[in-house]
Amino acid sequence: MKVGIVLSGGGVRGIAHLGVLSALKKTGIQFSHITGTSAGAIAGAFYAAGIDPEETFNIFMKTKLIKFIRPAFGSLGLINIERTGDIFKTYLPAHIEDLKTPLTICTTNFSEGNVAYFTKGPLIRAIHASCCIPGVFKPIMMDGQMYVDGGVLNNFPVEPLLNKVDYIIGSTCNHLRSVNKIVGITRLMQRTGIMSINHDMERKSKCCNLMIEPKGMGEISTFDTKKAETIYWLAHEEALKTIKSSESFRQLMNSQIT
Repeated sequence: MKVGIVLSGGGVRGIAHLGVLSALKKTGIQFSHITGTSAGAIAGAFYAAGIDPEETFNIFMKTKLIKFIRPAFGSLGLINIERTGDIFKTYLPAHIEDLKTPLTICTTNFSEGNVAYFTKGPLIRAIHASCCIPGVFKPIMMDGQMYVDGGVLNNFPVEPLLNKVDYIIGSTCNHLRSVNKIVGITRLMQRTGIMSINHDMERKSKCCNLMIEPKGMGEISTFDTKKAETIYWLAHEEALKTIKSSESFRQLMNSQIT
């Protein structure tokens, strides 16, 4: 059976995907296709390149991202993230089609106002486009058009997997718990943003045979790198628990063995 996995966007919360992928790898599962938005595109690219999820996590932990970030004076964003390409070049191939596992990167074509999927072409350029939060990062130009974060229009790109694989695993890192009150405008805006990107998750989750969604992950700030290790292990444990309780996953593994 062909198995695909979709990885949501979520800023630093995307480290959760590495914990999920690490747990799944221990089962011996093989993916025939990966799709991802923003942080999910990064995690997906490293996995598709054949790099162990735990190693990817270690790379993130030892990398001082601040060294690669530059102000974007006089442009449509506060920060230029393109220098982070120096990190990716060390570990990733130049083009998407050179990856060991097929990968679809979801972005938003800001010029045309629609979702754009990349399955070939410059890998790092597509990753940057998928991660480019409007207003924070300078838009990425490709072929004369502006591209920004795929999460603007599609934070959980399950569509490229439909009718292409037999079994779909979803990994999302934006779950919100119920609350009775909100303290502070920052938390108010953060929760509003998460609710916006989660608006179609109920519908999309029905497309997945297995959903892994660590509880309360959406309460962690998009840029809170201090929570990286907590995010990784919470997601890893949630993945193990979900896998263990899933009858459909047991059937999948049995079918692959036979």
